[in-house]
Amino acid sequence: MADSAEPTDQRILEETLAHIRRHGARRTTVLSVAEALGMTHAAVYRYFPSKAELFDAATAEALRPLEAALREIAEAPDPAPDKLERMATSVHRAYRGLALEDPDLFDLLAQAVVEARGVGRKHRARVQSAVQRVIEEGIGGGAFPGGDPRRAMAFFFDALHRFIHPVSIRLDRAASAAALDQRMERVTRMTLRALTLGRV
Repeated sequence: MADSAEPTDQRILEETLAHIRRHGARRTTVLSVAEALGMTHAAVYRYFPSKAELFDAATAEALRPLEAALREIAEAPDPAPDKLERMATSVHRAYRGLALEDPDLFDLLAQAVVEARGVGRKHRARVQSAVQRVIEEGIGGGAFPGGDPRRAMAFFFDALHRFIHPVSIRLDRAASAAALDQRMERVTRMTLRALTLGRV
């Protein structure tokens, strides 16, 4: 059980994540989470009005470390091409790790993206915002000649779609990690080369 000094909603989210990881999403219920916390299910519903909202909030909680890592990369003093490479790698490894280690939780993310639910839209917006910041920095500093951030953004996400989109990663879940890493490294190099040459 989480530390009782934590805010109640945070304790509920952490217990929900633990339940999903141990038992899977289908077998995780509001009642089972409440019982583990020594609460009534009615008390849980005061914080999260439905199981769907609870699961969405738990998914968002699981994605916070990745979002924080992307913000940290965006704020780093590294050259823009290096930061974009680190971002792509961070997203790929985070999603791939989640897909292999916490498949039920990853499926919740992929479904939220497919259905364009709030948690999926907000997470994608945060990822895109971090990438946009670096692309605009690269354009402003001359690392990415061309001057069209929207076109550069579209190119980046289109080129790396297989490696940084949850649905694509779900389809590749059984693929060799080494093979995927090699392909991603090659595609990332080509993508960054095109951006640095202004050929997008």
